[in-house]
Amino acid sequence: MATEPIVEEIAGTCVNEHGGAIGMPQLCVDWMPNQIFWLLVTLVVMFFILKTIALPRIGAVLAERKGTISNDLAAAEELKLKAVAAEKAFNDALATARVEAAKIVAAAKADIQKDLDKATAKADAEIGARAAESEKKISEIRAGAMEAVETVARDTAREIVAALGGQADAKAVTSAVTTRMKG
Repeated sequence: MATEPIVEEIAGTCVNEHGGAIGMPQLCVDWMPNQIFWLLVTLVVMFFILKTIALPRIGAVLAERKGTISNDLAAAEELKLKAVAAEKAFNDALATARVEAAKIVAAAKADIQKDLDKATAKADAEIGARAAESEKKISEIRAGAMEAVETVARDTAREIVAALGGQADAKAVTSAVTTRMKG
């Protein structure tokens, strides 16, 4: 007796003598109706599982996400409006501050100009007083210089006349020096 299984091919049969499949069972025409039946059963069971359990959960998650997104968009729009209002308020405050700063600067310039005018007037008065005093001193120095020049000229003239061998008359020397000094 043989130890090898005997394969008997009967037309339309895809099994060997022990009941095992010959070749690929999914291509066996005899088994197609059974495979289609179980495919349909599996699809129907999967459909009901998806319809009753998975799809409602997915729908709830999607609805929650949509609600969250809508709420976030609404909050973002509200915050955008607040930001625009805050920016407008900031710009208004900035413009007001600039106007106030310009007023303060103008007032400070006016005060500084007033102080500068007072200081200038005081300095002008002081300079005028010093100039008058200097003019007085200069005229005194001129007068003193003229007297000194006249005295030196008289003495020099007397000495020159005496050196030349003459007798110098004080009255004549004084009148000659005075005449020459006048011009």
